[in-house]
Amino acid sequence: MSPASSGAAATADAVVVGGGTVGAWCAYFLRTTGLDRVILLEQNTLGQGASSRAAGVVRTQGGSPWAVQLGEWSRRFYLRQRDELGIDSGFTPHGYLLPCFSQAEVAAARERMAMQNALGLDVRWLDSAEVDRMNPAMAPGLTLGATYCAQDGYLHPPRNVTAYTVALVSSGVQVWERTSFTGLITTPGPADGQVGGTVTGVTTSAGTISTPLVVLTGGPELAAVGRLAGIPIPAGGVRHQVAVTEPHPDLAPDRLPMVFDLSVGLYWRPEDGGMLFGMSNPAEPPGVARGVDEDYLRLIRERLQRLVPITAGLELRRTWAATIDYTPDHLPIIGPAINSNQIVNGVTVASAGGAGMMWGPGVARAAADVALTGSSPVVDTTALGLDRFDESGHSRLATDPVALPFPEHAPLAGPGQESQAPGKLTIT
Repeated sequence: MSPASSGAAATADAVVVGGGTVGAWCAYFLRTTGLDRVILLEQNTLGQGASSRAAGVVRTQGGSPWAVQLGEWSRRFYLRQRDELGIDSGFTPHGYLLPCFSQAEVAAARERMAMQNALGLDVRWLDSAEVDRMNPAMAPGLTLGATYCAQDGYLHPPRNVTAYTVALVSSGVQVWERTSFTGLITTPGPADGQVGGTVTGVTTSAGTISTPLVVLTGGPELAAVGRLAGIPIPAGGVRHQVAVTEPHPDLAPDRLPMVFDLSVGLYWRPEDGGMLFGMSNPAEPPGVARGVDEDYLRLIRERLQRLVPITAGLELRRTWAATIDYTPDHLPIIGPAINSNQIVNGVTVASAGGAGMMWGPGVARAAADVALTGSSPVVDTTALGLDRFDESGHSRLATDPVALPFPEHAPLAGPGQESQAPGKLTIT
């Protein structure tokens, strides 16, 4: 899929930048909402970034109402995909445990569960004995209990890329692969200074596209996309590592619910008769990283072996790393573009904050709604825009407590000024 080569300037009802999970589903939703010509720009090929290298976890047990609502909308979307598209992302409901190892964790988990139940999620408390019975592969007697949601599950990321590719093609979205976004075209804002102009088009490596609507996505490259557009966006990229063990009968799916060890950010789930597990290093500085950190992988495995002893004697079948996105408060960004405290009319920014499989469709739907109408029934986006960040990229919102241990700052400075020396990390 590539741009038209007639030489004439293109026109579109909307342009979406970024062919990952958020951008692709957003383009599909814009098209199926009724826009005639939607163009999706991708500098490489669809799904080439983190979307195809994710772990595929879909968890509704979020630490904030926003996370719960986005996760639940996405889960329901995955379940109805086959009826809507004739293909799906391979979502498998499997059940997800969030164990507690201290009384402080128990108190926090019960408070979260009350919030989740109030929003309609079927999350329940399991005592220590129930955790052991449900999870026989885990060493017994370690936990003080856990929250559990049977509807949570996982999907297959490459299949998700296939699903959104089919959705784009079948709906008629114009996909311009190997085409770089290079900037916005705007008219000046009014004299009152409340609006920083109105978008009239975008510039790309394949030419200019006239359009009244633009949605900026890009996952771990969203800040770079923002710089091209003149929009400061405090979103970063950081290494995330995943591994899959060899098969073993003790790791059969009926013995291995999904688990998130929130105390250190380690998660696991069944995969091909073995166990898939992953974790991010909170001491690692932000930046592009695709190679496996063998030293940190050993730390991950030491923790995992204490929790699931059978893994100590298993070889690893696959290991990989991807650069995934994060935001300073571990929450999504959904809202209008802002430059120098002025809204740029017609431009919307969308980030799943490192939860592309978990929140991606919900973030994409909400971003499409905000682009078209200013609000969304998926989630209240009022507080999720760029205006929650100060000039240094710090958020006024509390950090979502149920998240991978990403860095808690994404400076708005240019490349080369973002990284800090990594600290020493000990996992117990």
